[in-house]
Amino acid sequence: MNKDGFDQFRGTSDYVTSQPLRNAVNVAIALGRPLLIRGEPGTGKTRLAHSIAHDLEKKLIVWNIKSTTKAQEGLYVYDTVQRLNDSRFGDRDISDIKQYIKLGKLGQAFASPELIVLLIDEIDKADIEFPNDLLNELDEMSFYITETNDTITAIKRPITVITSNAEKELPDAFLRRCIFHYIEFPDLDLMGEIVQVHFPDIKDSLLGEALKTFYSLRRIDDFRKKPSTSELIDWIQALIAGGVPDESVSSEIPFLGALLKKETDYDYFVTKRMTRIGDTSVRRW
Repeated sequence: MNKDGFDQFRGTSDYVTSQPLRNAVNVAIALGRPLLIRGEPGTGKTRLAHSIAHDLEKKLIVWNIKSTTKAQEGLYVYDTVQRLNDSRFGDRDISDIKQYIKLGKLGQAFASPELIVLLIDEIDKADIEFPNDLLNELDEMSFYITETNDTITAIKRPITVITSNAEKELPDAFLRRCIFHYIEFPDLDLMGEIVQVHFPDIKDSLLGEALKTFYSLRRIDDFRKKPSTSELIDWIQALIAGGVPDESVSSEIPFLGALLKKETDYDYFVTKRMTRIGDTSVRRW
């Protein structure tokens, strides 16, 4: 906790962060506003919330958003089916409606007596009205339960992290209520740090060859899906497990299918490579 009285995120040993990202997290905590995170797939948007929870030693509640998710589900659900079943069998007092109210992920975060970290993951997967439906609740940190005439107000305003893949435009009114940060794709030095977190004993020569090859692939604009950090980690693990000599990493690019996940990208690269140098050594697996 810093001198202003709020918990300060410093990062964790297993999640490498930039200073601008740490600043964005701490501003969101200080202002009590949701932190909206965007960035390429594989840049660690989802893992950020896990890292915050770990660093600040707080419980993490995860609300995974799907195309069918409704805002109401995050607040509470009135289990009418269970109440109907109880009334049919007559072995339970159904007059107390509160026992049939099940808090959703957002409701659990508000009701928690302790400060928690709430992750609303991939908000743009839901219907376009989903963010608007949460405006008041995220702003006032409270919601009303019609069936019981109760208002649930956050005991402690949760540290809220919202991730987006930019699949849909989010409403301006929603954006105004958030602290925004775009996670830039790691540069060569930062990526080296990330890889060394996963493979602390990796040889410098292997790391150098792998990064050189990885970034050369990312510079190909015609790829539909450029390899991301997660693909790089998988590929290096395959290189180590396969005992691939350092000098073969960039010349042969073994296990290319760990990096390129679109058939069109794989075929494009292999065709261009074979056309340019007559190389037939590139292997998908």
